[in-house]
Amino acid sequence: MQLRSLLARPFGVALALCATSLAIAQPPDFGPRGFGGPRGGPGQRTKLLPQFDKEGKGYLNAAERKAAREYLATQPRRGRGGFGGNRGFGGGSSPPAPGPSLKPAAVKSYTNEPLYDPQILRTLFLEFEAPDWEKELADFYHTDVDVPAKLTVDGKVYPDVGVHFRGQSSYSTVPEGRKRSLGVSLHFINADQRLNGYRSLNLLNSNADPTFLRTVLYQHVARQYMPAPKANWVRVVINGESWGIYVNTQQIDSEFTQEWFKSTKGTRWKVPGSPGARGGLAWLGDDPAAYKGSYEIKSKDDPQSWAALINLCKVLNQTPPGQLEKALEPLLDLDATLKFLALDKAAINNDGYWVRTSDYGIYLDPTGRFHLIPWDANETFRETESMARRGGVEIAEGAELDPFTGATDPAKALLYRLLAVPALRARYLANMRDIALNWLDWSKVGPLVKQFQALIAADVQSDTRKIFSTESFTKSVTQDNFEPGYGPTAPSSMSLKSFIEQRRAYLLSYPGIKLGDK
Repeated sequence: MQLRSLLARPFGVALALCATSLAIAQPPDFGPRGFGGPRGGPGQRTKLLPQFDKEGKGYLNAAERKAAREYLATQPRRGRGGFGGNRGFGGGSSPPAPGPSLKPAAVKSYTNEPLYDPQILRTLFLEFEAPDWEKELADFYHTDVDVPAKLTVDGKVYPDVGVHFRGQSSYSTVPEGRKRSLGVSLHFINADQRLNGYRSLNLLNSNADPTFLRTVLYQHVARQYMPAPKANWVRVVINGESWGIYVNTQQIDSEFTQEWFKSTKGTRWKVPGSPGARGGLAWLGDDPAAYKGSYEIKSKDDPQSWAALINLCKVLNQTPPGQLEKALEPLLDLDATLKFLALDKAAINNDGYWVRTSDYGIYLDPTGRFHLIPWDANETFRETESMARRGGVEIAEGAELDPFTGATDPAKALLYRLLAVPALRARYLANMRDIALNWLDWSKVGPLVKQFQALIAADVQSDTRKIFSTESFTKSVTQDNFEPGYGPTAPSSMSLKSFIEQRRAYLLSYPGIKLGDK
């Protein structure tokens, strides 16, 4: 549980939850091969390949995985199991019934439709050799080992893909037998293997969001303003059993940069999610070691790339306000950055830059310019999680989060420095006005939400493995406080509709944003 949630609890409740909170606060996972690069990072994973990959193949065969699991059983490890009994789980802590049986011949196949088309629902069939595949994935959680499987999509077989459990609280708070997020590497053994042009899949369990909609909606809006991942839904069948709907989010890798920047070159970083993250682009000195604990490099680890990142931080933090815009223009896509910050705040991303300076991507293109990429979006379009002190600022409950929250915190350097420049502050507020007018409008978003829900409703209803109830999926779109809860998997107390309506009203009455203001 995040510290901000604990701080809002009565003392006795907060104390009782501390043990769970500490268990959850572990290094996160960011998808197959870690955000497009090698899995791993500072202190993040148990490295097993050097010890158990006897043939130097880069992966473990069945016998080697067996030996590695026996070894792991003797070692203390963090985050190996979930927590049962969370009020968010639709079926409580009791083991769920198996999902419906499903075979490839029983589902619709597609041909030329894009992988991330939000109008279609593909079915992904995963087949593991061992019946205890779930325990094996749990054993290898937060290691450098993927478990091989056969993937079948649209009647085509993709052999030897690699699969692992991914996520942080979306894994640790979900008990065995319930839907956990999956990372799938098409290029696990065959480097050239792709699914509709993509080598990696992020299949998310919609943790904290019973509507299954927020990630897709947020990234849809984000792509109207800046480079952002595509997202839709897929049905996942494992060893013949349907595990229901997963949110399918595009990986931020060289395929992503090719789509947006027409280049597979450049450098990518992930700023991992953590309540104690320091990924706000604050100036930490000239030593790269001071940055490597907060920024995970996901492409070639090049000293020149670190020097460029450090220089960006130095210019951002040490340039006088009157000279800052001109100094940053060749180093940072300022227009997209201001839109990134505006959407992060307008949609109240509770895992976003404004609160945790984490859960986003950084891309240094071949011309030497930096770009920010939104990533984790399941806790967006919802009220602030609690009345808590975030960055030294008291945050009101509900949809009335001030656009300048966090702007007095030097650790949040983009807010702290950019919004101190009058011209940049005005552009930031203008972006919030545009978002409020066009995307915090239920008359526009409501029909889109209805269309999205209709696509997945039947599968959500038959899904025995989901975290939340079918009623919560249906009613929390328009009904407040339908399934109240607490903790990392708690749903929003405000319905999606209420949030959008109240957030729009608040922002469009805010000085500098309301119509007619400059």
